[in-house]
Amino acid sequence: MAKMWSSMYRHHRSQFLIISGIRGFEIPPIPRETTDSHYIQTCELRDIVREWHTQFEKLMDNQKAYIRALNAWLKLNLIPIESNIKEKVSSPPRLVDPPIKHLLHAWHDELERLPIELAKTAIKTFAEVISTIVHLQEEEVNLRRRCDETRRDLNRKKAQFEDWHQKYLERQTAETQNIDPVEDRKRTIEELEIRLREEEGHHLRHARQVREKSLANLRTHLPELFRNMSDFAYFCKDMYNNLRKTAALSKDEV
Repeated sequence: MAKMWSSMYRHHRSQFLIISGIRGFEIPPIPRETTDSHYIQTCELRDIVREWHTQFEKLMDNQKAYIRALNAWLKLNLIPIESNIKEKVSSPPRLVDPPIKHLLHAWHDELERLPIELAKTAIKTFAEVISTIVHLQEEEVNLRRRCDETRRDLNRKKAQFEDWHQKYLERQTAETQNIDPVEDRKRTIEELEIRLREEEGHHLRHARQVREKSLANLRTHLPELFRNMSDFAYFCKDMYNNLRKTAALSKDEV
């Protein structure tokens, strides 16, 4: 366990140093839009971080429960040892603590000193940050889909107009009309073009806001996450090294 947490400390420390460079990232003038694939991956990341928080909490709680269960079992099963007849008469039987009891007490005390809440809070906060980004991306994706729908509608109406206009010119007569059907249909298309430009502008502005807010959140919370996790891994490494020494010392005393 000490080796595992030592390895995790090195990885989290490396992640912290790498992610600290995110402060130098800049958003391009025309940011890339959120694709459906990108949005799905962000949702998956949110779910993974939530599961990470759940499993981390279980890991800590189960260790404490395991210690309590073992300690309770020892209390029920330790048998007093009578050293001699005189001692039996003059004093009650004495209890001999097995080495594992000292180890359990040391393990319990070490767990109580771990910065568990800081690590849990860091993971939970990061999950909330990703959830916020998911919400922003969802709005952006919906705006893009609306633009795509309007664009398809515009292309369809343009094609219909061209087809109608060609037929109209072929059957046009010298009769005058109070309402020009060509201009009326052109106006409908122009209104749709204006609507599309407005929707595209809204989508582009929102895409930039998504990038700015996402980057700001990641700049703040990613370094904090990996700093807390590297600290936690460091303390866990020390804890298991200390427990190994305690176990060896108890064994020598037997």
